[in-house]
Formats: sequence, structure tokens, C-alpha cells
Amino acid sequence: MSATFVLSFASIFVSLDVIGAVPMYLSMTRSLGTYERRRVVNTSIGVALTVAILFMVLGQWIFRHLGIQLFDFKIAGGLVLLLISLADLLGGPSSIQNASGSTGIVPLAVPLITGPAVLTTLVLQAGISGYPITFLALVLNYALAWIVLRNCDALTKIMGRDGSVVLSKIAALLLTAIGIAMIRSGVFEAIAWKP
Repeated sequence: MSATFVLSFASIFVSLDVIGAVPMYLSMTRSLGTYERRRVVNTSIGVALTVAILFMVLGQWIFRHLGIQLFDFKIAGGLVLLLISLADLLGGPSSIQNASGSTGIVPLAVPLITGPAVLTTLVLQAGISGYPITFLALVLNYALAWIVLRNCDALTKIMGRDGSVVLSKIAALLLTAIGIAMIRSGVFEAIAWKP
């Protein structure tokens, strides 16, 4: 059982990639105070975890009844990330705040934290490891993500304002590439799909 849990935890940890979400989080919250940053983290992790749990339980049923495939999620998630990152790159800080809001729900909670990779992993792990083990691995991974994001303020203080701006632009560029990669992956899966 412990080996099954470790496998489930590791699979979710890799697909979650909280370290990859750190630059986007810093970019989104660079103009916010400490209290607002903490509120964004709490909201983002809460919404991301709720979506993940609901999808773990209802994902296959939703797919069957709506005729949605996993590659559809990849393409949609990639488009959201692409639009948000382009808003930051081309329109400046106010554009990304308008595009994503100050609650951290889009794109931080969904699709950056709980994105197609996490959703796919949850469906697979629930089938392989069972719901209790997958649920425990999921909750522990999101608790770890919460801790990481809550402690990003120290990094911001070290980098200073200019460093944060540079990092946010690099993050937006990387996010553009991630969005394109998700779209490309979804398109290739759609082409190879045989109903």
C-alpha cells in the first residue's frame, strides 16, 4: 500500500509542478500587499483543490455525458494560458490583472495549478490506486503547493522590484510556450484519436 501511495503522490507532484507556478504567481501578485498575496494563495489553492476533487470523482462521467475528450481540455487550457501570457507581455501589468482578476482563480488555480496534466493524472490514479489513496496524495500535494506559494514573499524581497518585473516577463514568455505546448499536444492527440 505504501508503494502505491508513493507512486500516486509522485505522479500528482510531477503533474502539479508547483515550482513552475511560482513565477506566474509572482507576476500576478507583484503589485499586491502581503495580506492580498496570502488571500490569492488561499483562494487559488482552495479553488484548485475543489476542482481537482470534483474532477477526480466526476471526470469520467462528465466526459462521457458531454462528449468531451481529454485533448479538448488540453487545447482549451492552452488557449487560456496563451491569452493570459500575451496580455502580460503585450499590455503590461494592468492587462494581466484585468485578464486574471485579483482572486487568483484564472489562470493560477485553473489551469496552471489544476490543469490538464493534473486532471489526467487523477483519472488514471483513481483507477489504478483507488479513490482513498489518490485523494490523500492529492491533498498532501496541494498542502505542499500552498506552503511553497505562501513563502514566495521572501523571494520577492530578495529580487526587488526590478527583478520581479524581469522575472514576470520571463514567466509570461515561458507561460506562452507552455500554452502552445498544451495546444500542440491536444491537437496531436485529437488527430490520433479514433472514436
